[in-house]
Amino acid sequence: MHLATDPWVWAAALFTLAIFSYLYRDNPVYKTAEYLFVGVASGYYLSIQFANVLVPNLFQPVSRGVTGMLTPAPTAVVDVVRILALILGFLMFTRFVPRISWLSRWPIGLMVGAYSGLAVIGFAQGDLIEQVRSNLLPVVASGSWEVLRTAEGFTAVLMAVLWLGGNLILIVGLLATLYYFFFSSEHRGAGGKVARVGIYFLMVSFGASYGFTVMSRISLALDRLRFLFSDWLGIHLLG
Repeated sequence: MHLATDPWVWAAALFTLAIFSYLYRDNPVYKTAEYLFVGVASGYYLSIQFANVLVPNLFQPVSRGVTGMLTPAPTAVVDVVRILALILGFLMFTRFVPRISWLSRWPIGLMVGAYSGLAVIGFAQGDLIEQVRSNLLPVVASGSWEVLRTAEGFTAVLMAVLWLGGNLILIVGLLATLYYFFFSSEHRGAGGKVARVGIYFLMVSFGASYGFTVMSRISLALDRLRFLFSDWLGIHLLG
């Protein structure tokens, strides 16, 4: 056992223990560590945005001689747009002044409109079209019959059978789930049974997503424990 001598390792370890203290109950130590983390993360994010966004995209181009009014288009137009963006950014802070807080509606409206348009295009191209394309599948996966014929052993046969019917299960689940969200007709009779199948597939999907989330959180917790035992206390549990 060899304790770390780096003061930053000690600081990280103590703050990690402060966060873990929430497992006992909510306490001032945990709140102090939480507030400090949020403050440091906000300051770090602000500095990164200032250095990587504002400086190269606004301050440096505009400061090269105030070209907005002296040089012909398109440089002038670009600089004017940058200056207007800066002014709109400052108008966001008028929310803190009640008398002129209405001015903040202009940049907020512009941001909501612009990002809504970009989000629609992004989701349509990145999610909708790709999901439709990914579900245009043959009922039987290509080459699955050959794999099933040559499979040996229970595990290999089971995997071959799942591969053989995997596309069919995906197609049935997709259609049943889409029908569940079709509310123009009441889910009764055969339609109700199809909607129930869609609910089952949704529950399996939610359970898988929840399990993945739990696994990722456990991985983060294990990494923190490894840091405490190995980097801070010098205890190497695996040799």
